[in-house]
Amino acid sequence: MLTAIRRDIVEGLVPPGAVLEVDVLAAEHDVSRIPVREALMTLVGEGLVEHRPRRGYTVTRLADGELAELFSVRGALELAALAVAVRHVTAEDVAAASAAHEALQRAVRDGDERGYHRSSRAFHAALTRPSGMPRLLGVFDRVWDLTDPYRPMDDLGAQEAARLHAEHGAMLAAFTAGDAATLLAEAAAHQENLSARVRGREFAPQAPPAPLRRARRRTGTNGTNGTTSEEDE
Repeated sequence: MLTAIRRDIVEGLVPPGAVLEVDVLAAEHDVSRIPVREALMTLVGEGLVEHRPRRGYTVTRLADGELAELFSVRGALELAALAVAVRHVTAEDVAAASAAHEALQRAVRDGDERGYHRSSRAFHAALTRPSGMPRLLGVFDRVWDLTDPYRPMDDLGAQEAARLHAEHGAMLAAFTAGDAATLLAEAAAHQENLSARVRGREFAPQAPPAPLRRARRRTGTNGTNGTTSEEDE
């Protein structure tokens, strides 16, 4: 359940600002309210969800400038991981990165925006994984989780998608060759282009959406005929 809720938020299926109703989530996942609250509090700790007493849970909405700030942090973490990873690349690592790059290429060709986000993340993960730095990579993943709900690569356009994909190709070539200087230079340039795109666009939702409700009707999992307690309002 925790993984499913996190995935819905990260993939933008539940947008920033959306209200997360405990009863609705409990009914969807066929559990009591307690594990739902536990899952939501875990996501609060990860920065994906906000909780206000007596007002309930909402998907975190970044303030102006915070998305660009997170992209800068993400880039710095990636460069640190790549500097170590490139010294430990194996044939298996090259195969994994090449497979991720091919999936990314298919998404570009097909104009699949959701697939592009997913494959881009898999590609960058494949390049950084050989670093063998689980704590750094864990922080890297959490920061990426915070940026993905804003779908910063949506509506790229064919020309911009091709340019970014060419940058991925240059990174893969340097990674395969074990060329640290070129890999770091290409990765830094790629990060700057991504950051410039984020700085030049407005991604924050205009207003918090209404409470998220699925097709399934709310059920009274708390024994009060479907009503919510005050702490979830």
